[in-house]
Amino acid sequence: MHVWSQEVTLRLHERSGSITFSLPRAAWGLGSMATSSQSVEKPVPLEPQPEPGPESGPGRKHPSWQCLVFFLCFYGFMAQMRPGESFITPYLLGYKNFTQKQVTNEITPVLSYSYLAVLVPVFLLTDYLRYKPVLILQSLSYISVWLLLLFGHSVLHMQFMEFFFSLTMAARIAYSSYIFSLVHPAQYQRMAGYSRAAVLLGVFTSSVLGQLLVTVGRVFFTTLHYLSLAFLTFTLVLTILLKRPKRSLFFNHIEPAPGGGASPSELDQMHPGVDGPSGRKLGGMRLAAWTLVRMLRELGNSLQLPQLRLWSLWWIFNSAGYYLIVYYVHILWNVVEPTTDSTKVYNGGVDAASTLLGAITSFTAGYVKIRWALWAKLVIGVVTALQAGLVFLMYHTKSISLCYVAFVLFRGSYQFLVPIATMSVPAACCDLEAQQGAFLSDIFSAPPAEAT
Repeated sequence: MHVWSQEVTLRLHERSGSITFSLPRAAWGLGSMATSSQSVEKPVPLEPQPEPGPESGPGRKHPSWQCLVFFLCFYGFMAQMRPGESFITPYLLGYKNFTQKQVTNEITPVLSYSYLAVLVPVFLLTDYLRYKPVLILQSLSYISVWLLLLFGHSVLHMQFMEFFFSLTMAARIAYSSYIFSLVHPAQYQRMAGYSRAAVLLGVFTSSVLGQLLVTVGRVFFTTLHYLSLAFLTFTLVLTILLKRPKRSLFFNHIEPAPGGGASPSELDQMHPGVDGPSGRKLGGMRLAAWTLVRMLRELGNSLQLPQLRLWSLWWIFNSAGYYLIVYYVHILWNVVEPTTDSTKVYNGGVDAASTLLGAITSFTAGYVKIRWALWAKLVIGVVTALQAGLVFLMYHTKSISLCYVAFVLFRGSYQFLVPIATMSVPAACCDLEAQQGAFLSDIFSAPPAEAT
């Protein structure tokens, strides 16, 4: 009588929720009789899987999810701490002794044209270089802006200042793209809310601080700009401490795992687990050229969707007009009421009020329950007509108070439609490629979101 040894294999299938016992070479009996392989499957309920996020492997310690969110939001908050920004135009007209004609016709237009020139290249570099180098460029450009403001004396110096400011505006996309590259798709909505709240809070705090220092503390504009330079230097240190992601939307894309699995998040790449998805990073010049062709193809395909085309065209043209108003409104205020006493310049207070109203309208827009596919054109028409009326009022009124109120309402109305457009564009897309094409159409034409 021969008894063959038993070989038992235990396999745990997490996804199917079953345990399989295999007995491939078990035999009991006389002579050479042996039974074939037997398998018994028994469903076993598994514990619910935690929400995707940073996980620590055995023997390793990684920053908690809360610490990562806090650092990113703190960086977004500090990047907006520029209390002197609301007072740049009065500073140029008063302290630097530039004429209104020079500021209007020779200095400010450089911002618009240089921004148009650098927007697309900076966007492509942002994706190709994986965000962090562009964020460092943005911080260095901000520092250059304030160094030129403080120590520059000629129109040429101020034109270079506007050029560096255009680089900071073009690089704003790096922050929003960067935070999404670090987290799992399940965390996108939460991170979008956290990051936007941090940015708006930073703009509000910076504007209030600047206004209080000018009106209550009677601080000179020059001192305010030195304070802004100190904040920006600290922000540069925070930028250097940021971790550079390993993937991006287009040029550094990770192929999905075999079997139709979703692309791994950056955190999965940083802390791979036993069952973490595997991906292969694409690279090379041929891939870069193919990526550009794919981007242009997706851009053309996305514009064929009627609802997507409507919101994208609104976003393009309304944002263009919006930013022109923002660029030149401080000059208009100086025309309505020339600056004679710096303590009575309320630019910071107006920026703070408009930011607060913009945050409220953005939040409210998320809870408006109507059929946007049916009422989108009417809402866009009404809001755009309101904006046109407010611009007309600012141009014709001789009251600086009415100018302030009209500008606050103008910014609030714009911020009301921005989140609606943000929600409507992906909803109008049938697949991921169309969403990426919509993203491109808005990025190439106008800033996707306002940071200041």
